Amino acid sequence: METVVEMKFGRSSLRKIAAVALLILVFSFSGCMRSPQEKSARFLAAGKRLLQNKDPRRAILQFHNAIQVYPSNAETYYQLGIAFFEVQDYRQAVIAFLKALEINPSHAGARLRIAQMKSDTNNRALVEDAEREVKALMQDTGANSEILNTLALTELKLGNSGNAVQSLERALTEFPPDLRSFVILAHAKLDQKDTPGAEEILKKACKDLPKSADAHRILAEFYLSQIRSSDAEPELQRALSLDPKSGPALYDLAQLQLREGRKQEAEQSFKRLAGFEGYGSIYAVFLFKDGRQDQALSEFERLAKEAPDDRQARTNLIVAYRTVHRPADADRLLSAALKKNPKDLDALLQRGEIGIERRDFSQAEADLNSVLAAKPDPEVYYLLAKLNQARGNVLLYRQNLSEALRLNPKLLTVRVELAGSLVATKAGAQAALDYLNQAPDVIPVMVVRNWAHWMLDDLARMRKGIDQGLAQQRSVDLLIQDGLWKLRSGDPAGARTSVIEALKIDPTDIRALQALQQTYLSQKNDALALQKVKEYAAQQPKSAPVQDFLAMLLMAKGEKTQARSVLASVKSVDPQFVLADLSLVQLDYADHNLADARKRLEALLARDNANTTAQIWLAIVEEHMGDYNNAIENLRKALDLAPNDAQASNNLAYLLTENRNEPDSALKYAQRAVELQPSAPAFRDTLGWVLYRKGQYAQAIQHLEIAGARPDNVVWKYHLAMAYAKDGDVARSRATLEAALKLNPNVPEAKAARQLVDALH
Repeated sequence: METVVEMKFGRSSLRKIAAVALLILVFSFSGCMRSPQEKSARFLAAGKRLLQNKDPRRAILQFHNAIQVYPSNAETYYQLGIAFFEVQDYRQAVIAFLKALEINPSHAGARLRIAQMKSDTNNRALVEDAEREVKALMQDTGANSEILNTLALTELKLGNSGNAVQSLERALTEFPPDLRSFVILAHAKLDQKDTPGAEEILKKACKDLPKSADAHRILAEFYLSQIRSSDAEPELQRALSLDPKSGPALYDLAQLQLREGRKQEAEQSFKRLAGFEGYGSIYAVFLFKDGRQDQALSEFERLAKEAPDDRQARTNLIVAYRTVHRPADADRLLSAALKKNPKDLDALLQRGEIGIERRDFSQAEADLNSVLAAKPDPEVYYLLAKLNQARGNVLLYRQNLSEALRLNPKLLTVRVELAGSLVATKAGAQAALDYLNQAPDVIPVMVVRNWAHWMLDDLARMRKGIDQGLAQQRSVDLLIQDGLWKLRSGDPAGARTSVIEALKIDPTDIRALQALQQTYLSQKNDALALQKVKEYAAQQPKSAPVQDFLAMLLMAKGEKTQARSVLASVKSVDPQFVLADLSLVQLDYADHNLADARKRLEALLARDNANTTAQIWLAIVEEHMGDYNNAIENLRKALDLAPNDAQASNNLAYLLTENRNEPDSALKYAQRAVELQPSAPAFRDTLGWVLYRKGQYAQAIQHLEIAGARPDNVVWKYHLAMAYAKDGDVARSRATLEAALKLNPNVPEAKAARQLVDALH
């Protein structure tokens, strides 16, 4: 039997319920009736608030919501562009600004932003476009401080410092004082070599903006650039009195104290600075650089423990663990983070970076691709570039660098690295110049540009670049370039002076030491060349690279005993120095101490099983010991680690052909080696010989002729003679055989070639 529960309400209750129902109905109805423009405006306003609160990533989501509801508002795209600019996604920022102009070609903000982004490049044509656009905007909308500042910047970049000064003086005269106008004007004065004028401008900024801590800080930074610490410090103190929480001012003060040897004061400043937002780890970094690693680690650990959700604090701690060679602790932190959140992008990124270091390329690639799927970040592409560089895949290495640069054209380090990777060939050198022409004239850019001119044999432009760079800084790179330029120009004495100056700056720079050696070799004074290297090595007994360089020269001179002694000293100084191990292997190999070489290589691979050079050398040693199966397996391991190692591919192809009679299996490896290094005659010989063994004589001859034309190895000539014989070319087979016999009739190939050619006759 059902029980009916009756609920009774009084009239007042019913009236209340009816009122609430009506209110709900009104709100629901009004929500349904709200226009797309109104909904979009709410998202737009929310995005602007997030931008003001310095949260551009969440602002981007709100702007996208606004566009989805109502895609015809230019202002929304303009704000979206600003948000993308804040997160340094400049490509998407440009797209958003252009979309705003597509909807409203007169949108002043978007027009100005596009002009500013063009003026921020080092492409003269784009800067000229920016200048025209700013002038047109000023004509359409009138001037303001930001427009005049942008115009002045374009004028400065185009070398019109006089016009820039006029624009800035107008900005400061007609509009309320703007610190940026003062700063740009000071730069314009410096561009005109008017240092006192620049100082007066910055002093005026402090006077006209009496409450601006930044004005005093910028004046202090000007004094610091002029090596005037005594003038800088009072300005920094004034900035901090105006704004006690000015992180940049306190940082500048701490660095000033450190440079002047006032370490205790600097430590207190860094400790205080660590309490400022964005500077949490600065004190730990100071301790680390001061050699107090245990204290630094404790500080990093404290920061990470106090803020377990602070990914930056965790990242800093992991970097510290890696720096002090505590990989297990770094792994533990990353494992815990990824167990808690398998999609923790920062943790995946760090694990990918560590994987590259450990040559665990498969795991590293998987981690980096996971991050990339979530966000197309230039840092991820840069790490993928380093991964492919470690694998020996030069093409993908450059492609990844290019993509990182496309996403963020301001990444100067990536731009310089990409250009530097291209200068090995003339075609690449020209491409490198195209990249560098969009970069500012700073020392790293000048250095790579000079190498590009060197490769292109444009010594006049290289000379100009060297002089321009040396006028700014007498760096090791520029001095080495100066030395090499003078050496090629027939001035070994002048070259020697330059590289000796470079060695005074860095006595361990092998490039400078090699250049010094070359100055004596160019005068056919081999003995003095070796003697000078010995003298420098004696001054740097703890520099493993310098000692190894000396050992290699001694080996080349046949002084094996002395070379071995030098390498033994290297190992005592740095037991982990791999190049010394590999040099000792070469000595063992040259002395036919194959068992010792094998033992040394196995010990090296036990420490670092991802060392492809050691794998290849072990295969060479095993081949000469007759252990062909192990040699083949070691070459396969090397190719697993570095699929684009041409030497490993070539050696594997030859062993599979000669010792397993598997030319069909060998062909792909031989072809890959030639594809990677088409100018290597040894690789051409291997490919030709594999084709010969497959009975494809005409194709074999094409490659064997390239190898046989070189005097490097008589075996290549015997191979060519045999290919001619099999192809029925009697005359050339006989002529090639006789030429080879004159060079060396005692190699095993000589007998086989002679029998084949004689049988043909």
